[in-house]
Amino acid sequence: MSDSHSKKLRVKRTRRQRARRRIRNRVQGTPERPRLAVHKSLRYIYAQVIDDQNSRTLAQASSAEEALRKELKGSAGNAEAARKVGEAVAERAKGQGIEKVVFDRGGAIYHGKVKALAEGARAKGLVF
Repeated sequence: MSDSHSKKLRVKRTRRQRARRRIRNRVQGTPERPRLAVHKSLRYIYAQVIDDQNSRTLAQASSAEEALRKELKGSAGNAEAARKVGEAVAERAKGQGIEKVVFDRGGAIYHGKVKALAEGARAKGLVF
């Protein structure tokens, strides 16, 4: 890796970490309205519904799960997979009696996979 390439990666990582800190300062999950947190790696996408006041994960889903991977045609890291993860986490949250959440995009831009996950969750009835 060249020096300029590694510098670009450091800058990109730093930008995302700053955005993530800004978001977390404003977005807090409560028992009435927990936080829907999104994390995406190059290979998978993960979503959790978190009650920050009690430090509990109420529902979660990821494209790494065997059940979801069987439904997917191609990659587990594309927008279609993200939409299915959003639908799965919404169904699990509704099973826990959760209707409303606050959305934490985890420093990622609200576009592509993150947007697809949000739309999938909204399609299954989560409000945010």
